[in-house]
Amino acid sequence: MKLQIASQLAIFAVLQLAARPDKQLSVGEIGAIFGVSNHHLAKVMHVLGRSGLVRSTRGAGGGYQFNGNPRRITLLDIVEMFENLGAGGLDADGPAITTGEARALHEVLSEINDIARATLGSITIATMLKLVERRSDEIGHTPKPVAMVKS
Repeated sequence: MKLQIASQLAIFAVLQLAARPDKQLSVGEIGAIFGVSNHHLAKVMHVLGRSGLVRSTRGAGGGYQFNGNPRRITLLDIVEMFENLGAGGLDADGPAITTGEARALHEVLSEINDIARATLGSITIATMLKLVERRSDEIGHTPKPVAMVKS
């Protein structure tokens, strides 16, 4: 499964903020960690703010803070803000689902989509924070803010 950049940025930003619940981070600070455009990240943060997952403070010294329960918020909650993870299946522009082969493929793709939704729905922000810390320990570093790897 491949997530859109906005979904990835949203997850990374939420992880950054949830790791520091008492600190505000600006779009510039978060953008610098990931090496992404402040403009693109601001759009993502606006969506997260509208959802109530983060709260924003305007003005000098303002920024964003995590505003949720990391044990209850799942990756699916975040991804669904940016992507349509509907029933899945075949491309609307592709061949019609009129043959046995097309129906069988549609069924398999729908099952894959259901599994992906279930997996994303079972992983909380708290679990992700533990995973980030574990991965940092494995490579001999002290836990640092989550960083986006550019490909």
